[in-house]
Amino acid sequence: MVVTVLAWAGSWIAMKMVVPYIGPFDFVVIRYVCGGGVLLAVALAMRRSLSMPSWRLTIMVGLTQTAAFQGMVQMALVHGGVAKVSLMAYTMPFWVVLFGWMLLGERPTPRHWLGFGLAAVGLICVIAPWNPIGDNVSVLLGVAGGLFWGLGTVLAKRGFNRHEPDIVVFTGWQMFFGGLAMVPVALAVPQIHAVWNQQLVLGMAYIILIASAAGWLLWLIVVRRVPASVAGMSSLGTPVIAALLAWPIFGERPPPVEGLGMALILCGLVVVARAAGRAPPRPLPV
Repeated sequence: MVVTVLAWAGSWIAMKMVVPYIGPFDFVVIRYVCGGGVLLAVALAMRRSLSMPSWRLTIMVGLTQTAAFQGMVQMALVHGGVAKVSLMAYTMPFWVVLFGWMLLGERPTPRHWLGFGLAAVGLICVIAPWNPIGDNVSVLLGVAGGLFWGLGTVLAKRGFNRHEPDIVVFTGWQMFFGGLAMVPVALAVPQIHAVWNQQLVLGMAYIILIASAAGWLLWLIVVRRVPASVAGMSSLGTPVIAALLAWPIFGERPPPVEGLGMALILCGLVVVARAAGRAPPRPLPV
């Protein structure tokens, strides 16, 4: 999981760097169609069957965890900075706990609710509703992205428990379907024309090969092996590292109140992580 966290933290910097040169929806399509295609090609090279035990669930994960999540995040990055957007997207663990309660029967504990309370106060500080609406649209889009990512994680966990699909094939197909689902949006919504300069090419190469193909494969391996809430919490280092990198690279130094809000959200995530860590892991069905 450490490798995944580092790869994804770097991807936030890369995404912010390519935003001026490609439309957000074109980016999502290229990222996930190509990333999924790479994994499916790897599966073929390993002589694995490309069939899935549940195409419906695979497509649902692709629509939520890939298409909806990444589409929201890309639009958020157009309006806001890396630190704020990445932290809002990483409210995902809270959504994992809530959807896990509804879909997997994993009931939240008092520690979970304490973490939710801390994060709620922190979110208010970040949004700062007492100020005129500015880039707060990026906050709302980031939170919405986290919601869809959380839902997709729980759906993936349920699929692993019920069907035990091949992890490489499943990751490839859900990314590929998620990318295809964004094609009509990319065609319908006006965007800037892609400018294929060196920065965009290098950024997309990193995002497709490292952050998408390798990163999402490693992520779903974690989701398969541990409870959904623990998997969600294991990714918490990503927004912290992304925010630290964005400070010197983009000069994104958060104001005091916003910094306090981010700290409260992270404290809430840690509280929920400790609560999740106390629960015994569920064995995979055999």
